[in-house]
Amino acid sequence: MESILVNSDLCDGCMNCENMCASVHNASRIKIIEHDSSFYSIVCQHCENAPCIKICPTEAVTEEGVDTEKCIGCGLCVMICPFGAMTFQSKVAEKCDLCADREEGPACIKSCTKRAISIADPEKIRSKNQQKYLAKMAGIYEPDSKKGGFVHVITGQARARLVFDE
Repeated sequence: MESILVNSDLCDGCMNCENMCASVHNASRIKIIEHDSSFYSIVCQHCENAPCIKICPTEAVTEEGVDTEKCIGCGLCVMICPFGAMTFQSKVAEKCDLCADREEGPACIKSCTKRAISIADPEKIRSKNQQKYLAKMAGIYEPDSKKGGFVHVITGQARARLVFDE
């Protein structure tokens, strides 16, 4: 499942995302916290085996969000969330639903002037990283020359191929 990522190197703490989220949902479902002069987001990570979903006695909390009709305001989901991403508004639990009801996508992403917020699928990122790692091991990886600074792993077979190519 997709989740919201905030690049702390780009975020300047302007809080546009929080304000926009609050205006769309009547309460912000994203929090930006400053720590050591960097800004980090607290937002629902849409956990695979989400404890908030498991603990909800009325099954109001789902992967898609919170069913306000079923929520009894017990607060168990808020207490158990490992990220502190669940919030309470008017005795009803709130969590990011990636603005499922908005055609134009998450409001926080649209409001970020620094483009520090993006949406990503962790499975796709993992797969991409695995492909990059396998390419390194096979000796066919060509790093981005702009980034530089990383150690290249070359197997014996790839090293022999390099010698024959020269």
